[in-house]
Amino acid sequence: MLEWIRNYSSDHFKGDLNAGLTVGIMLIPQGMAYAVLAGLPPVYGLYASIVPLVLYAVFGTSRQLAVGPVAMVSLLVVAGVGEFAEIGSDRFIQLAIMTAMGVGVFQLLMGVFRMGFLVNFLSHPVLSGFTSAAALIIGASQLKNLLGIDLPRTNYIHEIMAGVIDKAGNIDPYTAAIGLGSIVLIAMIRQWNRTFPSALAVVVIGISVTAVFGLDQRGVAVVGEIPRGLPSLEVLSFDPGALQQLLPTILVISLVGYMESIAVAKAIANKHGYKVDPNQELIGLGVANIGGALFQSYPTTGGFSRTAVNDQAGAQTGMASIISAAIIALTVLLLTPLFYYLPMAVLAAIIIVAVAGLFDLKEMKSLWKTDRKDLAMLATTFLATLVLGIEEGILVGVVLSLVVVIYSSTKPHSTELGRLGDTKNFRNINRYPEAKTEDSVLVYRFDSQLYFANVTYFQDRLEDMIAARRDKLELLILDASAIHDIDSTGIHTLKELIEDLKAKGITFFIAGAIGPVRDKLKTSEVVSRMGQHNFFFDVNDAMSAYHEERNLDPDVEYSPLQTNC
Repeated sequence: MLEWIRNYSSDHFKGDLNAGLTVGIMLIPQGMAYAVLAGLPPVYGLYASIVPLVLYAVFGTSRQLAVGPVAMVSLLVVAGVGEFAEIGSDRFIQLAIMTAMGVGVFQLLMGVFRMGFLVNFLSHPVLSGFTSAAALIIGASQLKNLLGIDLPRTNYIHEIMAGVIDKAGNIDPYTAAIGLGSIVLIAMIRQWNRTFPSALAVVVIGISVTAVFGLDQRGVAVVGEIPRGLPSLEVLSFDPGALQQLLPTILVISLVGYMESIAVAKAIANKHGYKVDPNQELIGLGVANIGGALFQSYPTTGGFSRTAVNDQAGAQTGMASIISAAIIALTVLLLTPLFYYLPMAVLAAIIIVAVAGLFDLKEMKSLWKTDRKDLAMLATTFLATLVLGIEEGILVGVVLSLVVVIYSSTKPHSTELGRLGDTKNFRNINRYPEAKTEDSVLVYRFDSQLYFANVTYFQDRLEDMIAARRDKLELLILDASAIHDIDSTGIHTLKELIEDLKAKGITFFIAGAIGPVRDKLKTSEVVSRMGQHNFFFDVNDAMSAYHEERNLDPDVEYSPLQTNC
């Protein structure tokens, strides 16, 4: 907050006031809808939209990020906490709040110890596959409120759809009309003006129609009485057993929530020409969740749609979030009786429209054209989430990401190089067929660090290339310009290579090694074994030295002894 409060101006306030009012009005129905999705009474969505917003505005680095309840986290709460308590019960509410505290502590510790890199294990294809599957699960889970039928509460979409088919004859016509009509109306309003509070519009219409025509007496489920007043400060009792049960859910929500938040925060920051600090973002989100839990909030994070609206409405600083929180606080204090006749079908419609954009068909089409391997990761995570469950799906995605990273690192790109015409440039002979090679010289480039996981691949590739030259090979030049690190196993492999090449009477040059790698080669005695005269700034210098030594090109000058630089 100190970064923007010093230079705060009236122009900033105008934009923040407009954005704060817009997002606050938008968040009233959204917060209640997401609380219902999370298996909580609607008022807890409002509680989660007060303290966390203020605390993030103070500690977060994004000036436009709109923190609060989101669909993805709500789904994770009902899936994770629902395993240990009856959904909607007092125990369930207590565990949901405890989850918020756990998420806050974990995110805060991640930020303090600068562990934001952990989210790198959630690759974009994995996250896209997970969110796309979650969008379908979220949408399907709301069909019971949208159509007014009794369905089993489950996160398995095939069970939900089987229930819908089985109970199709019991669909309540009034509820279905309100729900489907709300979806159509929200879509039409968004088509007309995306910044207009479409959710609030359908809430007002839904309440009015239900109250005037007494639809709550004709089978339309309504929100009912919502407690009035601000959430009270409650210090949670420490329950080691419950915390242990909730730990997997806490970890998943912490990482997924942070990924969703940092992605949109970075995009908006780049648009406005400033930077967000990933570790400080973790601290901001952590403090927001800890403070929220003390005031009866379930886990929160930054949301895509609200942040976009916040930005479009003119938000300049975190003051916009503080204003939004004030709007929610006033609603909880004064306006909760107005929501008595709010149909549950309207809240279901708001959720379904909100998550429709999470189904990332565009990314699937793009990966089909550009990267089938990433598409396979996306599809596997997508199917695992649908078939196995929410937490299991994200776990499969993380494990799959790690497997792909490990496999890719064991077989990095490497190639033989050839000279382009009479220039000093050497390029991949597979991409540049015109590149010239010499039977007596092999120029090999390895495009990765040389470490324990890929040394076998390094050795096998070289052995195959050397064997292909039969007895003609006199010189091996290793282009080390892309080798950014080397470990003890890599050092050992190089020493073996030196001895093997000496036994075969083949000279070994290293070209383009960067400083840190050269330092390790010196201290590990690789340089002394090879000789300093066998190190060069680039492949052209190494080739020129070879030609000069054999009097093949006596006019060419070169710059050897790179290790002295």
